[in-house]
Amino acid sequence: MSLKNYKTLVDNRRSRFEYELLDTYEAGLELMGTEVKSIRSGRVNLQDAFALVRDGEAWLLNMHIAPHETASRSFNHDPTRRRKLLLHKKEINKIAAALQQKGLTLVPLRLVLSNGWIKIHMAVARGKKLYDKRQSLKEKQVKRETQRALKERV
Repeated sequence: MSLKNYKTLVDNRRSRFEYELLDTYEAGLELMGTEVKSIRSGRVNLQDAFALVRDGEAWLLNMHIAPHETASRSFNHDPTRRRKLLLHKKEINKIAAALQQKGLTLVPLRLVLSNGWIKIHMAVARGKKLYDKRQSLKEKQVKRETQRALKERV
């Protein structure tokens, strides 16, 4: 999946550190109008969000979208309500089969704006152990040092 046609609205950078990403998916979200306005203004948090499959439908839980400030209370949304993920039935079945394995979960990676539609990129992931996280930090530091050394040469 290429990201050239997307504008990233919110990125969950912590997910790449905490999890080993196995398979990625792009899904639409069933949103209310005030939620769309809040997301476009960047008032959303993916930090504690996760997804699950129940009764043949995929749901996103714990994604916090702040209430829109200019909308009245009666028309505003609940910030942490569960939201339906719009996926093809084949994708939902594939994800459900993957989530049956022990230790796998479905985590959100980023919210993007694609041709006027808000989409979410998600991944089936396995939690990293502490030594895996240390290894990731070491690799990141080595990569940064080599880039710095290459810059100094030029």
